[in-house]
Amino acid sequence: MVWASLVFAVLVAVFSGPGSCCDTQEYRTQAGECCPMCHEGTFVQSDCTPMSGTRCRPCDNGSYMSQPNGLKKCFSCSSCVADNGLFVWQRCTNKTDTVCDVLNGFFCKSLAEDTGCSLAEKHTRCTAGQRIKEPGTDKTDTVCEDCLMGFFSHDGVKCTPWTM
Repeated sequence: MVWASLVFAVLVAVFSGPGSCCDTQEYRTQAGECCPMCHEGTFVQSDCTPMSGTRCRPCDNGSYMSQPNGLKKCFSCSSCVADNGLFVWQRCTNKTDTVCDVLNGFFCKSLAEDTGCSLAEKHTRCTAGQRIKEPGTDKTDTVCEDCLMGFFSHDGVKCTPWTM
């Protein structure tokens, strides 16, 4: 009987205390309360109280929040650095991150569905004695191939036959 009472007390504490689940449109505060989430484009300025709802504030310029949340600050917008082969394809808004794309002469090494390319690399330049088998695209690197016996390439672009 004592054992059953102890188990019941533990179960009540687990399922009714701060560890219980909030609804899908709520978040848990540090105090263990469930508060309504802020909408996308905003963040929590102050948690709800028994007397008031959650106070939300719009994300500042240069930051965004893409989904309902219980966070105390927005995410910083990504930057597209030209030296890294990237340019801004779509500017950051308070609801969406910056979307980057690759400059000519580069290909994307790391593509994310929602934010575009996050890492680009210069296309490989074929060397003398090689030719371009497949030119690089924005998604793939250049594929080089050695010239066949009896052919040469000074520029790494096209193989031509030796002449006497």
